[in-house]
Amino acid sequence: MSVFETLLPQVPEGRVVQVQVGLYWTGVVVEVQGTRRCGLSATLHNPATEHARTPAVSTPEKLEGLSACQLAQLVTSESVTETSIGLAAVNALLPTPDALHNLPAEDYIARQGAQARVALVGHFPFVADLRPKVRDLWVLELNPTAGDLPASAAAQIIPQADVLAITATTLINHTFDGLMALRRPDARVLLIGPSTPLSPALFDLGVSVLSGIVVEDIERVMGLIRHAATFRQIKGNGVRLVTLESG
Repeated sequence: MSVFETLLPQVPEGRVVQVQVGLYWTGVVVEVQGTRRCGLSATLHNPATEHARTPAVSTPEKLEGLSACQLAQLVTSESVTETSIGLAAVNALLPTPDALHNLPAEDYIARQGAQARVALVGHFPFVADLRPKVRDLWVLELNPTAGDLPASAAAQIIPQADVLAITATTLINHTFDGLMALRRPDARVLLIGPSTPLSPALFDLGVSVLSGIVVEDIERVMGLIRHAATFRQIKGNGVRLVTLESG
């Protein structure tokens, strides 16, 4: 079963309150049984879209008129911008699990990888700090910088990893399922980043740890997104880093 076939049946119905597509982050606010929730997702741009002829969002004027579940269905869109909106809706709709730990992904990976081979899919800001804390570290990146490997090396690197940390952006560009198929059965897999759905249902797909965020100040966070804030600017201003581990 694919990741979205697993996630979509888990989301409850709700009312869409606000959709904000910022330069770096997309936020969706929903209301479920009288309670407002906010979910985030990285804003991705499809290079094939063009503002005059092929828009990234087909019917922007209708987004806030959809039901929350209809908005969440955009995760299956061929437009990665629409997928970002759908994933933010999924993240807003999912109930917050009880067993969350206030533990950043970097700290968790350092603990698990001290004597292990670690592969990161995505160049995270903590790479330089993490490297001396683990036995081996490979970084796979679509746009590699010094010390990174190209994403095309995934088939060679991922099967060697004892610990595999995958950016949740792979849910948006629809590469997550293919990457998971490359892992060793005994590898410990983390899905990390603010776009991460905090759903225990993902444990059934082979994910061991979910490391994401909880939005605690909706108005403040949505305002920052609207003004093109990066996550470094959002972090500490209304969101909490959390980790959920499988039993």
